[in-house]
Amino acid sequence: MAVIEKNSEPLVSAVSLGGTRGGPDKSTLRKDLWWLNPAMVYFGLLGFVLYGVWAAFRDGNYYAGAQLGRDYISPFYSPCITNSCPVHTFGWDLVFWKISPALLILIFPMGFRLSCYYYRKAYYRSFWLSPPACAVADNHRSYSGETKFPLILNNIHRYFWYFALIFAGILTYDAVLAFRFPNSSHGVSIGMGLGTLVLVINAVLIWIYTISCHSCRHLCGGQVDQFSKHKIRHKLWSLITPLNRHHQLFAWLSLFWVAFTDFYIWLVASGHITDPRFF
Repeated sequence: MAVIEKNSEPLVSAVSLGGTRGGPDKSTLRKDLWWLNPAMVYFGLLGFVLYGVWAAFRDGNYYAGAQLGRDYISPFYSPCITNSCPVHTFGWDLVFWKISPALLILIFPMGFRLSCYYYRKAYYRSFWLSPPACAVADNHRSYSGETKFPLILNNIHRYFWYFALIFAGILTYDAVLAFRFPNSSHGVSIGMGLGTLVLVINAVLIWIYTISCHSCRHLCGGQVDQFSKHKIRHKLWSLITPLNRHHQLFAWLSLFWVAFTDFYIWLVASGHITDPRFF
């Protein structure tokens, strides 16, 4: 505590709280359900990770194709560029990759999410308890920030963002192809099914999550001293900023929906359900 008097030097008296990293002896004096939010985040992220592992290693039923009269591919497997793919996106055919195609693709969107500013806060608090909530003692005795491995890798988030743009474009392409309905007798017709709607929503949410990113906002308006001299960048910054305020919401919506999209396509491709066609 410091007491400052006019025309005198500040008088400083040391205060020792005695807890971990300067925290109180008790973990917290809060009496509300402060643990509820980190617990929900913990189980939400853990559930997605477990589902993602299952989806990536199942290596099958990720494409509903002509035999079902559809053109749906799971976002976990797109673009499908290995020799084992039932559909070869962009004509690529990597014969050396013998395991699940999803493991080749998920590196980039997962890298983008793992290094995301919001997700850092989420898993720092919920998994590492660093700290678990505001006004709650940290669970670690030392702090090095993001200056050491592996956390220093979070600094390449801005570069993952460029890959995220590419994948958002690919998922948009997949959503457009989902309007195609192959038919053995009539060729290909244009229509819309429930799976089409699922893929379109997925692409929209991925785009909103990507452009609401802090790195995108900084790219549009960062390191600018006078917006009056950069009117285009100011306009872009003004459009991105309202989305950036809700980046956490878009992170969760897009995370849930990409898993749901994969699950829905798996249900259709495996024959568990029939995809309804609207027109």
